[in-house]
Amino acid sequence: MLTHRSSSPATLCLSLLGLYFLGLVLSQPTANLSTTWAASSISSVSFGNGSPVGSVKPILLRGNDVPSFACGFVSMLSETSYLFAISIVYTNASQIDQTYTAFPEVVWAANRNNPMVNPTLELTSEGDLILKDGDGPVAWSTNTSGKSVVGLNLTDSGNLVLFDDNNVPVWQSFDHPMDSLVLGQKLTIGQKLVPSVSETNWTAQSLLSLSMTSTGLFAQMDTNPPQVYYPVRINFPNTSNDSNYIEFVNGTLALFTNSTRNGSVFINIPSASLFMRLEYDGHLRAYEFDTAKYQWTVAADILVRDYGDCGYPTVCGQYGICTSNGQCTCPDSNGGTNYFKQTNDRHPNLGCYEEVPLSCDNLQFQSLLELGDLSYFTYSTDPQSTPDLANVTKVNCKDACAKNCSCKAAFYVRGSNIRSDAGSCYLLSEVFSLMNLEQLNNSIGYIKVQNSSNKGGKTNRLGLILGSSLGSLFALIIVIGVIKVSSRKREVVDEADEDHLDQVPGMVMRFTYDSLKVITEDFSKKLGEGGFGSVFEGILKDGSKVAVKRLDGLGHIKKSFLAEVETIGSIHHVNLVTLVGFCTESSHRLLVYEYMPNGSLDKWIFCISSEYALNWQQRRKIIYDIAKGLNYLHEECRRKILHLDIKPQNILLDENFNAKVADFGLSKLIDRDKSQVMTTMRGTPGYLAPEWLSAAITEKVDVYSFGVVVLEIVSARKLFDNSQDSENTYLVGVFRRKAEEGGLSDFIDSHSEDMRLNEAQAVNMLRIAAWCLQGDSTKRPSMSTIVKVLDGLMDVPDDLEYDFSYPPLMKTSAKAPQEEVPYAASTPLLPSVLSGPR
Repeated sequence: MLTHRSSSPATLCLSLLGLYFLGLVLSQPTANLSTTWAASSISSVSFGNGSPVGSVKPILLRGNDVPSFACGFVSMLSETSYLFAISIVYTNASQIDQTYTAFPEVVWAANRNNPMVNPTLELTSEGDLILKDGDGPVAWSTNTSGKSVVGLNLTDSGNLVLFDDNNVPVWQSFDHPMDSLVLGQKLTIGQKLVPSVSETNWTAQSLLSLSMTSTGLFAQMDTNPPQVYYPVRINFPNTSNDSNYIEFVNGTLALFTNSTRNGSVFINIPSASLFMRLEYDGHLRAYEFDTAKYQWTVAADILVRDYGDCGYPTVCGQYGICTSNGQCTCPDSNGGTNYFKQTNDRHPNLGCYEEVPLSCDNLQFQSLLELGDLSYFTYSTDPQSTPDLANVTKVNCKDACAKNCSCKAAFYVRGSNIRSDAGSCYLLSEVFSLMNLEQLNNSIGYIKVQNSSNKGGKTNRLGLILGSSLGSLFALIIVIGVIKVSSRKREVVDEADEDHLDQVPGMVMRFTYDSLKVITEDFSKKLGEGGFGSVFEGILKDGSKVAVKRLDGLGHIKKSFLAEVETIGSIHHVNLVTLVGFCTESSHRLLVYEYMPNGSLDKWIFCISSEYALNWQQRRKIIYDIAKGLNYLHEECRRKILHLDIKPQNILLDENFNAKVADFGLSKLIDRDKSQVMTTMRGTPGYLAPEWLSAAITEKVDVYSFGVVVLEIVSARKLFDNSQDSENTYLVGVFRRKAEEGGLSDFIDSHSEDMRLNEAQAVNMLRIAAWCLQGDSTKRPSMSTIVKVLDGLMDVPDDLEYDFSYPPLMKTSAKAPQEEVPYAASTPLLPSVLSGPR
């Protein structure tokens, strides 16, 4: 049944699944090194009504009753879509006819956002646990290669553990929680529970989270700043430190301080509860198994406050108002203009959207909609919350929001002294569910709205505009006629191209320009800017965040843009940023990408603040992720795709610091002169390989840029640093000098003690960078070779040259090191650059 290279105790366990599945404890639930499990070779055990959805292909088993844990492949989304997960199942073998009646409850998953059709799990001989989709690239890994791992174990509490010779955990699933806690599991500082955006959409994560801090336990919306809706603060003296944690123990959710049980805060939960889950609606629910009905039931709703469902930030969606009778409505202007509409008329709980998005470019057309007796969860559910402005009047509060472009709403809370007009003011940059409740009548809400135009214009001005316009009308009609005739043929071709794109299987979404204006709030939240255009934050109707890239100056290349969308949209790799959709309307060209919460890599490697410090394992994983992404573009697509602008700003990090390459394919969109197969030199000074000046361009230009980025990650220094003296300004030059002096260890980030503890590995990574920076492109390794070196399957050669060649233009561009610069020079570009993926 198993595809394996060596037998393990789990093999015997699985070979007897046809008898009782988990009904009998057949073997210790462990596995040895050099073992591979393919989902296609493991029999499914169905639950519930016998549907393939909800079935388990078990690998490791623990227990013969409730709770029983199964670690394996679970089809929770569809019958052909699997997660590698740990689930709780009911497996009472004494009642064979009632076994398998309850759906498995997934409490942890490795590939939560990336379900697979044909997953394969391997515990390598080096001690790394890796997950692939068929023969594809590694999609998930524990990154434990070379850490003395000797085996894999599923514990009695449902913790998946890689352990060493001393039975000490090297890696464990409990350190990487998803949305659930099981009995005996802790949530420590730095960890959080994050639910999916909906009950059926597991592939996108919500803004909701439950996290532990040095001052308490907080359920919140992860905005900037966070919006807390359920706080459990530690009020004991001298307890604010990094040793605090909560633990799900029998009948209690306990908060421990100073690593002891002294001064603990307890939240009582029914003792029969087996696990708890933070769910898409913000509730933290504990579940138990009903042995009479053979089904999972809610034992307790833990995060409950005085205001019922109205106290949860997503109950009525964005801008939705939750009322005492449980209804959801939109803000109303009391008989005036309706500024908001329901996102979905049949489902009011999905929230409201602005008829005219807010725009910082049109502040003169903005106003504040006053709504009396309107409250918000941040201060209503958290009396200790700190207002943005204290002891101010409601006029002061309103004016503060009006003058602040990022403010979308203000709430004025009256003070306890009824004779005083001084109160507290809360300013919001993100607006979620509002509250209109009888017991909360001490606050006033001001919702910022955008008027479509200046309605105070005078009649004579309007007449002047109309009169002057009529004079040009006839000429305009003639021009339109000529354009219409000359472009009719081209429009037919463009429409055919667009129709073709809509027929491509699995093609990404097509957005209208107006819809993108709505989800980006009229492009008001800029995430970044580069040579191809600007990037803005957006929120889709289901609450998931996206990044919208507005391409500048490309309105005339609609056909090339559509072809490029087809290319990028068909690429799917865990280390490439996913294209969600696109817009091609009139002269607008926009791309909608998945949102990466931790932003670009430069934010984390060039900041000496401890808040953004990366340890060695994180840096190594990021380098590995970049290499895997480039290897896919270079060698695993049907034809090669060159990136041509690898730099930290184009490497994005998700919530778990997994790195993904961005803007791949955009370089192909620029300068598409196929007749000459040429391209204008583009890129960022210092990251460009020497051959850009004289030779044919191959994938080795990306390898060179990758080497530069590795230097920056290991040293935590910018490529050009004008704060240094002249001989230390250019990072590659410093690296060359350190190598010649035999002092590569001096090149490692001096601010990180963890880097020093892993000095040998860091120095070897610098040798990989040197290999990539060879002046002769033929001496540089391929990205697949780099991946093998990082996997420990190959060594870096000893005959490296450290006399790196780099373009003289680099020296003259040092004053603007991070700007993408188009050069006037041209260089031959191999046809592979213009090829598409499979």
